[in-house]
Amino acid sequence: MRGLSIGELARRTGVKVPTIRYYEEVGLLDAPDRSEGGQRRYNARSVGRLDFIRHARELGFDMPVIREMMALSLDPGQSCEAVDAIATEHLAAIDRRIAHLTSLRAEIARMVEGCAHGEVRECRILQVLGDHGQCAEDHVINRQG
Repeated sequence: MRGLSIGELARRTGVKVPTIRYYEEVGLLDAPDRSEGGQRRYNARSVGRLDFIRHARELGFDMPVIREMMALSLDPGQSCEAVDAIATEHLAAIDRRIAHLTSLRAEIARMVEGCAHGEVRECRILQVLGDHGQCAEDHVINRQG
């Protein structure tokens, strides 16, 4: 492969050029070889790594975790226990977010159902938003996950 330009890499992987440069800057993507004219030239390994990063981001993994999984992938003979633990924790965080969103949905549905569609001064939605004590459940956002 003669190497892909950054624009070709972006088109092939669906990752924007500034994002590719950022991934290089933070060390997630190896610095590419350069042409005689100084143009970046990416190889098949770069395509694979970028596909991995993009897919992991789409699944909600954050950058430090992606970096850790990429480092683990460099030793293919080791146990996948560490990767399993990472994915299991991510799954638990997703479950916590789903539970939180389900609770929020139920509370907002209750507010809407309680609205008499009259005048603003009697609006049940605005009353509940103004007094958290009128909520059926505590739905304060858990910043932990």
